[in-house]
Amino acid sequence: MNVFGRSIPKGATGIAGWIIVGVVALATVVLLGSLVWRMLHPPISPLADEDDPRSAIQLEVVNASGRKGAGKSVLDFFRRRGFDVVEITTSDERPRRSKVVDRVGDRQSALKVARVLGVADTMVVAEIDSMRFLKASVVLGGDIDKLEPFAE
Repeated sequence: MNVFGRSIPKGATGIAGWIIVGVVALATVVLLGSLVWRMLHPPISPLADEDDPRSAIQLEVVNASGRKGAGKSVLDFFRRRGFDVVEITTSDERPRRSKVVDRVGDRQSALKVARVLGVADTMVVAEIDSMRFLKASVVLGGDIDKLEPFAE
């Protein structure tokens, strides 16, 4: 038998055939698994308005976790995903749970931020502040080890 222009001994053709079938089956399972994963966990858009590519959600990160460098890690995490992080601050408050604060009444954008971060929808609160020019604030709490940037 010839495979790719090379002659294979008769006894080896059965083994080679099963190896090829196994490799193709494994590739098929991986591709189907990837498709199912994408269907169950679609990527979250960083845009407030899907029709305007310049509408990246602007947010600030408040490190209230007490962990040095946590704010910078979250900033990098959001920027890699296309969000516009405009500021990092720290706070002496130490909340037990992280939250996302809706600053302009755009709950959908705040929910997008929460979902990307791994914060429950119940931890999205509205504190409208017309003096801020951003959609949301991320306040990091004591549960930061459970959030996506620290699970990577």
